[in-house]
Amino acid sequence: MLGLGCPKHASAKIATPRLKDVTLSIPREKFTVITGVSGSGKSTIAFDILFNEGQRRYLESLNAYARQFVQPATRPDVDAVFGIPPTVAIEQRTSRGGHKSTVGTLTEIHHYLRLLFVKLGIQYCPDCMVPIEPKSRDAILAQLISDYANKHVLIYAPLIINRKGIYNDLAKWSQKNGFEQLRVDGDLLPTASWPVLDRYNEHSIDLPVGELRVAARAETRLGELLDLALHHGKGTVRVAVLKRGGAVAEELTLSTHRSCPSCGLGFEEPDPRLFSYNSKHGWCPTCYGTGSVLTGFDEEQSGEEGEWLDAEDGPEPCPGCEGSRLNNEALAVYFHDWSVADYAACSVAEALTIFDELELSGRERAIGKDVIGEIRSRLTFLNEVGLGYLTLDRAAPTLSGGEAQRIRLAAQLGSNLRGVCYILDEPTIGLHPRDNTLLLKMLKQLKGKGNTIVVVEHDEETIRSAEHVIDIGPGAGSRGGEVVHTGSVKQLMKNRRSLTGQFLAKPLQHPIFEARPVVVAPSSKRRSQKQSDMADETPLLKISGANLNNLKQVDVDIPLQRLVCVSGVSGSGKSTLVREVVVKTLRQLLAKERGTDKAKRVRFHGCEKIEGWQAIERVLEVDQTPIGKTPRSCPATYVGFWDEIRKLYAQTEDARIHGWKAGRFSFNTGGGRCDSCQGQGMIRVEMSFLPDVKVLCESCGGSRFNQETLAVTYRGRSIGEVLAMSVDEAVLFFEHHPKVHHALQLLQDVGLGYLTLGQQSPTLSGGEAQRIKLVSELAKARPGGRGFTPTLYVLDEPTVGLHMADVEKLIRVLHRLVDAGHSVVVIEHSLNLVAEADWIIDMGPEGGDAGGLVTYKGVAEKLTKESSSATGRALKLFLS
Repeated sequence: MLGLGCPKHASAKIATPRLKDVTLSIPREKFTVITGVSGSGKSTIAFDILFNEGQRRYLESLNAYARQFVQPATRPDVDAVFGIPPTVAIEQRTSRGGHKSTVGTLTEIHHYLRLLFVKLGIQYCPDCMVPIEPKSRDAILAQLISDYANKHVLIYAPLIINRKGIYNDLAKWSQKNGFEQLRVDGDLLPTASWPVLDRYNEHSIDLPVGELRVAARAETRLGELLDLALHHGKGTVRVAVLKRGGAVAEELTLSTHRSCPSCGLGFEEPDPRLFSYNSKHGWCPTCYGTGSVLTGFDEEQSGEEGEWLDAEDGPEPCPGCEGSRLNNEALAVYFHDWSVADYAACSVAEALTIFDELELSGRERAIGKDVIGEIRSRLTFLNEVGLGYLTLDRAAPTLSGGEAQRIRLAAQLGSNLRGVCYILDEPTIGLHPRDNTLLLKMLKQLKGKGNTIVVVEHDEETIRSAEHVIDIGPGAGSRGGEVVHTGSVKQLMKNRRSLTGQFLAKPLQHPIFEARPVVVAPSSKRRSQKQSDMADETPLLKISGANLNNLKQVDVDIPLQRLVCVSGVSGSGKSTLVREVVVKTLRQLLAKERGTDKAKRVRFHGCEKIEGWQAIERVLEVDQTPIGKTPRSCPATYVGFWDEIRKLYAQTEDARIHGWKAGRFSFNTGGGRCDSCQGQGMIRVEMSFLPDVKVLCESCGGSRFNQETLAVTYRGRSIGEVLAMSVDEAVLFFEHHPKVHHALQLLQDVGLGYLTLGQQSPTLSGGEAQRIKLVSELAKARPGGRGFTPTLYVLDEPTVGLHMADVEKLIRVLHRLVDAGHSVVVIEHSLNLVAEADWIIDMGPEGGDAGGLVTYKGVAEKLTKESSSATGRALKLFLS
């Protein structure tokens, strides 16, 4: 049972795969932190129950017709949930958005700018750059007679402009009034036998009112057709000028409402879509609203496809719009002498100053007061959480994880709702310790407005600042799922059963491992020494002239075969330096070395050159994206020891009698797997107006294999039973098989002993997925052994989603990789990991334009003495 603001109940339970008969009460209008080791069931409580139940109850209040357009949430396995308010969830996302997403669109600031320009913008002719003014009927007539004398013209009245629908009634009206045809999207269609239009596509429909050859003697007839077109077109007329043979030579729009006094060109009333780079009415026709040159991109693409997100080469600005994303007509509308692209090019801090100082006239004030108020509130929040340096047109794929997280917060929390339960998943990810305080201040302000704040978090400062702490555990997986503690932080620190409390009371003592020395010879010595004299020097990856994004001609050396941490405040250039400059360039260099890159020369991405790369043979980014998207993917298949287990079963006497090979024991191919569930163990049942339901396969009972295959046993266990084993159990079961036992032991060492071998990959958390990836690499890491490949491992904030106890395990795993002869570079804010690095590269001194420099390089001990470094000050306080 889960209640908000209600007393606990004696006999009630929440029963889910990770929770064990939990009874829980969360106080209203308080700041509550749910914590616990990774995999203990925190997110199950916060999101699967609290958020989903709040959302489900709202959706159930809608009628059946409305519910068919949404996927309703599944009812949680819970006796009762009392006192639940409206819920808003702000979860982590691995995707930051596509090339058509920007800071402005993600926070909805751009949507308000569009509205502002529609209502208060002054439209100019993009060719003449003079204001658009109304044109009289006589002026339009005179222009036609003067400019198109002796030309054959068709006169149209625009009825529908870029709107969705089937327009049967319009066809009937036209036929009734004597019009036999309508021009639909450029084609003439009969009104008597009106075809079925695609109701989901936008259409433009014009009424043909007549045609004639323009001449002085035909002025009266031309005037009649013009009057008829202006009447039906509500002040707008289209004129198609024909060539010999009947083809259209040109077509112009003229208007009594909006037309250019210089060239006479007419313009339609501005529409919000005109200022959207997600709409064909506003986007630049060259780049389709991306602002960049993307090979193969067209109007059918969204900009989120991996083909362009994962390019090894950064996109160049579009030559058509110079990166502004919009067409010339949209850019020719001005509000207080600026186009919408001019405002979008401002940083958050600059835009906030502009809108704070904006003086509005009486009409502007009445129309734009609320719109500008919304823009200011979102800009204020972004600025207060340390994102003042970001420009509003900054593309989503270029954002760091911490920047993306805070932008999502700004979009949600800038709404000023009251009486809402906000549920946040690790809002401190990507934040420098200096910025944590700012975020916590904002969350407490939100709570002060009468909202309930529930945060799933591992960050020590956040836990210590909570008014109410719920600790789930005591372990992970089958060892977790219990409420270990509810109450204050002080009480938590006294709870011996709580691993969180123990770490708060007695934090990790650093260093856990002594730093490996980094020996660098002076440049003059390096030139004069012989190679044999330099054997003790640390191999270096030398980056020269890094200048991408905000990097300012950075020269920096990265020691190889060491654990290197790149630190610095958010937006200082860490990800740009490591992931954009180093990783992308190294991949090109290594591809060229292997002969897989056919280019004549390597293009150094964002830098002048990189030296010393020959000491590594592979670059691998280890992130928290899922290890598999299908239910058939699991830890055993990803790490790779499942193949060895299948071979063991193929060698049993029963398998040999049947002539079965290892393929018989695969749940990814036919033959041995269950045909009913196709080896997934579960079957999805579609429900009308209700969420789809996953039920255990009745044929195999969730074991994934058919009965004949399950009849084969090894040491008394079927292959289905092995899949159901936990890692801890399997370590003992396969102790005499080194290849399997080694991988299982590694999983146990990184704290994943509670996982089952066959756990479906989509159910794993980001932290679990990342540690499994590290294990798959450790299983291959044999220094100097056969097939050893010196690798540069790059990890972007690997501590995200990890409990303090799991961070210690991660530190040990990373050191094992270095001990094996590999190189590890982590982009990290966690001071626990910074303190354990062999070498630290600190970026800054601030974010955005005020960053992009290497402010420190060296060991942790000396960094604490750098008072000018935000990381140094935080580390000194942390270690004291």
